Amino acid sequence: MNLPQIGYFIAICEERNFTRAAKKCGVRQPSLTGAMQRLERELGGDLFVRSMPVQLTALGTALRPHFARIAKAVASAQQCAATHGNNQHMRPVGLNDPDCDDRAGVAGAPRPL
Repeated sequence: MNLPQIGYFIAICEERNFTRAAKKCGVRQPSLTGAMQRLERELGGDLFVRSMPVQLTALGTALRPHFARIAKAVASAQQCAATHGNNQHMRPVGLNDPDCDDRAGVAGAPRPL
């Protein structure tokens, strides 16, 4: 499982169409389909009922909130990196840096010390 696959899954859920999801993600539809097939093999079951419109299977429905939390955490980390990137002087920070504290809603996130 990798982050692009999670992004493709979310896009398919939103678009309910593989072709539109591929366009949204900036990839070709066969690439998106192949990535989803590999993810399904890895997870041991189908995520989608490939109909018009695309529907989630029971497995896809169960995994959707987990994948949404992962995507949210990645977006938060990217925002934090942008905030603390090369445009600032290096400064030591503790584990509880308030500028990057976005643990709300992320299961298993570390607790403040």
